[in-house]
Amino acid sequence: MSSAITAPSYRAHPTVLEALRSPRLLTREVLAGLVVAMALIPEAISFSIIAGVDPRVGLFSSFVVAVSIAFLGGRPAMISAATGAVALVVAPVVKNYGVEYLFAAVILAGVFQVALGLLGVAKLMRFIPRSVMVGFVNALAILIFIAQLPHLIGVPWLVYPLVAVGILIMVFMPRFTKVVPAPLVAIILITVAVVVTGLNVPNVGDEGELPHSLPQFLFPAVPLTFETLGRIAPYALAMALVGLLESLMTAKLVDDITDTHSRKTRESLGQGVSNLLSGLFGGMGGCAMIGQTMINVKASGARTRISTFLAGVFLLILVVALGDVVAIIPMAALVAVMIMVSVGTFDWHSIQPATLKRMPLGETIVMVLTVIVVVLTNNLAIGVVVGVIAAMVIFAKRVAHFATVQRTIRSDGDEAVAYYTVTGELFFASSNDLTTQFDYAEDPDRIVIDMTGSHIWDASTVAALDGITTKYENRGKAATIEGLNDASTRMHERLAGNLGGGH
Repeated sequence: MSSAITAPSYRAHPTVLEALRSPRLLTREVLAGLVVAMALIPEAISFSIIAGVDPRVGLFSSFVVAVSIAFLGGRPAMISAATGAVALVVAPVVKNYGVEYLFAAVILAGVFQVALGLLGVAKLMRFIPRSVMVGFVNALAILIFIAQLPHLIGVPWLVYPLVAVGILIMVFMPRFTKVVPAPLVAIILITVAVVVTGLNVPNVGDEGELPHSLPQFLFPAVPLTFETLGRIAPYALAMALVGLLESLMTAKLVDDITDTHSRKTRESLGQGVSNLLSGLFGGMGGCAMIGQTMINVKASGARTRISTFLAGVFLLILVVALGDVVAIIPMAALVAVMIMVSVGTFDWHSIQPATLKRMPLGETIVMVLTVIVVVLTNNLAIGVVVGVIAAMVIFAKRVAHFATVQRTIRSDGDEAVAYYTVTGELFFASSNDLTTQFDYAEDPDRIVIDMTGSHIWDASTVAALDGITTKYENRGKAATIEGLNDASTRMHERLAGNLGGGH
């Protein structure tokens, strides 16, 4: 019997239609969206402060991005909204040029993301090693926890028992029932307790003023000139790259958690259109949010676009129509939720002694380096890029040792012949030392280089072979290359003698 590898199925399970027909599934999706909306509010406000804009900008941006990505995105149940990574990138635009230029930069970033999606940038995700992915996840967990520290330092002592109670509810409640998301129960119970007892603890209202009107469709009031383009383009491109990287990494994480596949190219296009709409509605843009996504997928068990859509809708309803109610939610309740998200996000298996003992040292170094860079820079994109580069260097160094050269002297009639057997993958890292493996002075007049067990991957290897044959020619000896496979032969014939590096 033979089996064929089939293409991955992108059919979500359950589908939106199945969830709408099932009261149990629909309830789960609705409640998950409500929990996420509550968790989005303080985060959107704090990211607005980072970007140097009014809290309404972050809240409206989160609403527009969350609702639009529910229809346009390629990863069901993933939450996208205003994020800290994007806020850090666009903050200089607001500081140097004003908020209107921010909206223009967000629109341009959306255009860049659509272009990158059409160019197939999502396919580059396959080149991100698992060690970088683990480092990315662990760094996110640490950043989520660090973001809660301002709400735990220099606050009334009553905050600590409230946070502890919230954590206990979320730890033990799922053991009895999962009908209602534990984070929602924790938020409601802690809020009721604080209101009834009249405790004086920080609440959502202390984070910033909530809007009282709906977002309006407005084109940025900036001159449509090349000077404007020159000002915003660098920030827009940086935002586009950071947003796509964070979104695609988060999508891959949700794929692993749910054992389903997502359309990464569609996600890239969806992120672009969502940011374009965000800029047109006076938002600061955004991308996938790891913390809120984990609340939605892991803590609440959501699996469809319904939860993503409702998270945006509930967010708008909560801040516009029920702003006074939302304002009294204690920050302690939301901090407890985010601490549980942090603990649940961290890959504890990756740091167990048994795992570290089995794991190759290079992969552990890459994972730790990714975590350190992300935490120090507070920038996920920089950490992932550094991690990928480190993984590439370690891989190249490891593979370089796979190429070996063995020398034997044989007789062909009355003539002595030096036979060199080259084995392994030959590319820039392994072929640079190739020229040092031959005994030019002591070899007889005829040399055969047998490459049956090797493969030429790049021009560096062809240049190295040119250098070897040239060295023999300069000594009046003849070196021939034999045993090349078809692909290596084509590359060698095309490049040999034309690289100018034979001397």
